[in-house]
Amino acid sequence: MPKRFFPATAMPNSDWWRALWPDPSCVLRKLCFKPEMSAVDLCCGDGHFTQAMADMLKDRVYGVDIDPQLLEAARSRDLQNVQWIEADARNLAQIIPEPVDVVYMANTFHGVLEPTEMARAVFEVLKPGGMFIVVNWHVAHPEETKVLGQARGPRQSLRMSPVETAQKVEPAGLGLIQVVELGPYHYGAIFQKP
Repeated sequence: MPKRFFPATAMPNSDWWRALWPDPSCVLRKLCFKPEMSAVDLCCGDGHFTQAMADMLKDRVYGVDIDPQLLEAARSRDLQNVQWIEADARNLAQIIPEPVDVVYMANTFHGVLEPTEMARAVFEVLKPGGMFIVVNWHVAHPEETKVLGQARGPRQSLRMSPVETAQKVEPAGLGLIQVVELGPYHYGAIFQKP
């Protein structure tokens, strides 16, 4: 992978992804998504969650990823209310043309080299009251997080508890308002812009 990708993050094959997240719409509802929201799926990969957002939300959805091959797969979903953007997630404020209600980042935050700076970039594109939702792996050894019989997820040293995630995000001005269990291996930390 090119060095510009976040380390220890990669898009798994679609079978694995569907086994882990069989109902992405249900996940989004648990994480407080509402039909009237606009959203950014940050590091969207092949668009698995972006498609669920497009189906659920009436407003604009932005799918952002740095990997052109993954974005090509995402574009093949032919979603009318999604704008696909090939860009570095750290440049979010320069690439999203309007404030949004929610920025969603799943299975990637553990690899961000400067997570507080990433959260600051998110802060800049959120509307007042907007949410930054981080879906992270629970702290566990990959042998304890098996999908389709294989150990999956980042190495244990990269995994962050909800408290550790909050310690990285809150200095950017976003406050933790809720942690949602997304079992068996994940949680969603919901942060809000004042």
